Amino acid sequence: MSKEAKLELEGKVYPLPTIEGSEGEKAMDISSLRANTGYITLDDGYGNTGSCISKITFIDGEKGILRYRGIPIEELAEKSTFIETAYLIIYGDLPTRAQLRKFSDLFTEYQFLHEDMKYHFESFPMGAHPMAILSAMINATSCFDEELMNWRWGKSNQFDVYAAKLISQVRTIAAYAYRKSRGLPLIYPKKAYKYTANFLHMMFSTPYEDFELKPEVVKALDLIFLLHADHEQNCSTSTVRMVASSQANLFASAAAGVCALWGPLHGGANQAVIEMLVEIHREGDDGSKFIAAAKDKNSGRRLMGFGHRVYKNYDPRAKIIKKACDEVLAKLRVSDPLLDIAKHLEEAALRDSYFVERKLYPNVDFYSGIIMRSLGIPVEMFPVIFAIGRMPGWIANYKEIMEDAKNRIARPRQIYAGRTLNHYVPLEERK
Repeated sequence: MSKEAKLELEGKVYPLPTIEGSEGEKAMDISSLRANTGYITLDDGYGNTGSCISKITFIDGEKGILRYRGIPIEELAEKSTFIETAYLIIYGDLPTRAQLRKFSDLFTEYQFLHEDMKYHFESFPMGAHPMAILSAMINATSCFDEELMNWRWGKSNQFDVYAAKLISQVRTIAAYAYRKSRGLPLIYPKKAYKYTANFLHMMFSTPYEDFELKPEVVKALDLIFLLHADHEQNCSTSTVRMVASSQANLFASAAAGVCALWGPLHGGANQAVIEMLVEIHREGDDGSKFIAAAKDKNSGRRLMGFGHRVYKNYDPRAKIIKKACDEVLAKLRVSDPLLDIAKHLEEAALRDSYFVERKLYPNVDFYSGIIMRSLGIPVEMFPVIFAIGRMPGWIANYKEIMEDAKNRIARPRQIYAGRTLNHYVPLEERK
């Protein structure tokens, strides 16, 4: 039996249809609210607003659940790879062996950038932030494909090619962005290497010597990509959907997602973790003083990498990546004072009633920052790694928008609080 909500307003009662998702999530459909009542809802930050109906990712923040297309993140982390998971997220099902081979072959086919792109990289100043280069170059890449520039959904069967091209080339652009920021020569991808190994090769090899691809390092980075592949309607994914609603092409929509992800409250959060650890170390603290200060609202200190807007329980990704982090640090025998401080912070916060009562557990940003530092990835590349991982989710959401026959261009409303009717005053009369 369908339920119906009622809104009583100015002496009238308006029925509001309700919707229930496959996992029991409930919503009131207010699509006709303004047309029927003249009112809109005000929901700062969209914390109570569902912007779409999606079949991609399910999150239960109270229970600490994350599933891609219904499959628990724990199972995928243990048994799958980033590329297989990317296929699952984009197309809805795990691939057969033949489908996975075809998908992987597309990455190999389209991993090279147009040679003229090198001149674009050279135009950036040394020291340019890799995220700035990444967003600009994703857009620039589409300029070298005339069909993509003029592509419209439903009028071409090239989506599979463009999706694979974007996922493949984003790591090439990312590696080039890193090397440009360091004044290093560009390293071409190798067809013999798989996805994550190839990225590390392009990042760290030299013209004279290939980077040693340690299995534990490749596996750890692949896991980071997988854990970040999608996360429901976060800031960057919502940005991609909003841009896509205008019928912008896939690359333009993804470039917009990169810009949203760049912010320190989103993709830059794991960078903030490392910056916090650097500050603690510089002050000669082992983390104890910082923990005490973080509990004082007036101290201005905040424990970065703890707590999450969605998860009111332990972030399920954090449990997975903590285990991987411990294994990698042990195998690589990394000695780093910042990592020692991080472990102390983690242990102290998990047994401190202040943080436990507020459910401020370490999140995925805390551990991913540590693990990437141990792999030798510089801090300015942290949000870039996030962007590479998130690309399948952005593409899946783009696809979902395009497949929705009822899709309208996104156009939020506002409550205007500025001046009422005002009039132009000539310059000579202004005081």
